Amino acid sequence: MSSSTDERATDSTEQATDSTEQATEQTSAAKDRSRRRAVRHAGPPVGETEAPKPVVLAKPVGAHAAPEAAKVSTAKVASPEPPAPDAPKQRRPLKSLLAWGVTAVVVVALVVAAVVLLLDLRSARERDDRRQAFVDTARQTVLNLTTIHPETAKEDVDRIIAGASGQFLEEFQGREDPFVGVVQDANVTTEGQVVEAGVENGSETSISANVLVAARTMVSSKEQPEPSPRDFRMRVTVSDVDGKLTASKVEFVP
Repeated sequence: MSSSTDERATDSTEQATDSTEQATEQTSAAKDRSRRRAVRHAGPPVGETEAPKPVVLAKPVGAHAAPEAAKVSTAKVASPEPPAPDAPKQRRPLKSLLAWGVTAVVVVALVVAAVVLLLDLRSARERDDRRQAFVDTARQTVLNLTTIHPETAKEDVDRIIAGASGQFLEEFQGREDPFVGVVQDANVTTEGQVVEAGVENGSETSISANVLVAARTMVSSKEQPEPSPRDFRMRVTVSDVDGKLTASKVEFVP
């Protein structure tokens, strides 16, 4: 019995000792924690520098892909290549100059073509006017020759002489009065009409041209009161004398 009681007392003593040691250790740990807290609040001692402890953060899921994405983004931002829209702007001035050059050439060509066309039209119009002037002079000469009345014979002859020159004028000069006398004595009346007329040869730059004239005249006289037709073909040489077109030669053509 006594030995059992002693063993129990010994166990109780040991447990008390262990409790005391644990309490002592807890007290020491509490003091250490209090001291550490005070040091933290007060900061490191003067003259001493405490190296900061690295803080390790937990990596989120997929964190291994973040560096690669960052590298790609950094590469894109730091890329020295100019943006795509700038390339057309650099080519635009050259294209604009080429477009303006082509437009200028086309405009100049159109202006030149218009001027040439106008000159051609003007030259053609002048040529036609000149040829028509030759024809009109020849027509009027033939009408004057084929239209004579006894009552106005003197005026009719003067009209023929006014439009004559050269050889044709020489044929009438000095013979006006005998011609008028014959017309009045025979009571000859002629009424001429030009059927057709055209330039046989000559040009707008020529000073003379031959004009063929087809004419018809109605002739009546004292012996033949009833008018009868007469057809004529004449070649009239029209000449430019001092800027005036006149008939320089008239001949009958069979």
